[in-house]
Amino acid sequence: MRTRTVLIGGRLPLGGDNPIVIQTMCNTHTSDIDASVAQCVSLAKAGASLIRLTVPSLPDVENLRIIKERLRAQGIDTPLVADVHFSSEIAIAAAAVVEKVRINPGNFHKDHEQACAQLKRLIEVCKQHGTVLRIGLNHGSLGERITNLYGNTPLGMKEAAMEWLRMCVANDFYEIVVSLKASNTLVMVEAYRLLAKAMEEEGMDFPIHVGVTEAGNGDSGRIKSAVAIATLLKAGIADTIRVSLTEDPVAELPVAAYLASGTSRGSSSEIKPSEHEKYILDAAVKYGPGLINGEIETIQTGDEYLDDEILQACRKKFYRPEYVACPGCGRTMYNLQETFEEVKRRTSHLKGLVIAVMGCIVNGPGEMADADWGYVGEGGHKVTIYKGKTPVLRHIPEDEAIGRLLELIEQDSASKA
Repeated sequence: MRTRTVLIGGRLPLGGDNPIVIQTMCNTHTSDIDASVAQCVSLAKAGASLIRLTVPSLPDVENLRIIKERLRAQGIDTPLVADVHFSSEIAIAAAAVVEKVRINPGNFHKDHEQACAQLKRLIEVCKQHGTVLRIGLNHGSLGERITNLYGNTPLGMKEAAMEWLRMCVANDFYEIVVSLKASNTLVMVEAYRLLAKAMEEEGMDFPIHVGVTEAGNGDSGRIKSAVAIATLLKAGIADTIRVSLTEDPVAELPVAAYLASGTSRGSSSEIKPSEHEKYILDAAVKYGPGLINGEIETIQTGDEYLDDEILQACRKKFYRPEYVACPGCGRTMYNLQETFEEVKRRTSHLKGLVIAVMGCIVNGPGEMADADWGYVGEGGHKVTIYKGKTPVLRHIPEDEAIGRLLELIEQDSASKA
């Protein structure tokens, strides 16, 4: 798919024939200016071409402005992206500060007409300041109106995105990037394919941001991201990549860069993966597209562990629990990486279950759409435990939460025996 080029901050071309842009997101609190600046410097020096920070409140817009000023004073000119949820007022304020803003306009207001009005206001501010918008919709966060019409499906994701893209066109605004992420690799690939087809049919050519959201960590997170992203790259769908790992954000960069480097356009970053990462990524890229496209049903690499991981990532086999875990950001109010490792350790015997570990209640409940069970941080050292989409225990102290989760799973299993 040939897309238009948008220029982010007047210096970073994204789309067209330009190298695929490698990006990541800070996991610091934007209110912690020193930590956020330090992490942005680290990420820029490591090879990030675009850095996103969460902006959960209006005061954080001012923090974002200070972070940007301090980075520019140090000679770091990497464009910044404001990640905004729900509040159009925050998005409008942030659009006057940074080079790009990520939004899901459907979250601006429960009334669709009101949401449209809020997006129109935002578009006008973006025009004034030369700010790029990412229309970013995720599986599980489509809103009641779309799910009532199309279900929580790839079709629903595509239809929701196209509504907002049409509105941007109607308002003569084309500085747009679009994404449709999911933690389920099959849902993610299908959603992007439907989107690319729909845009082509309507004469749209907006650049596409791809990634598997809440991929987890370690080998499984890398393989899960690689099989889906490689499938889209093979189809010519991707202008910018983020690999979402529940690790230090620096760890995301070599995986994304290596995947992009295998394309004719290449990567905006030259950061190199480790030999082990190359080993698993090469196998994921080789076999993942065939498995996801249904061209093959099994593989034999000579490494049983690697076979199992790739097959699970492509949802052909479930030899262990499937984990959904967000990478963490400034909204996360607990030690997500440490907790996720402990959840994995204590649930490793629960073959076939999908277990989510989410950083906050903003994204968590919606984006763990496929999970059987969920561990979601509330803040204040408290946790809500979900069964499917239903909260079954609230305000559980962190030091009790994993144990209570296991008790519920065991009780549920016993009731079905």
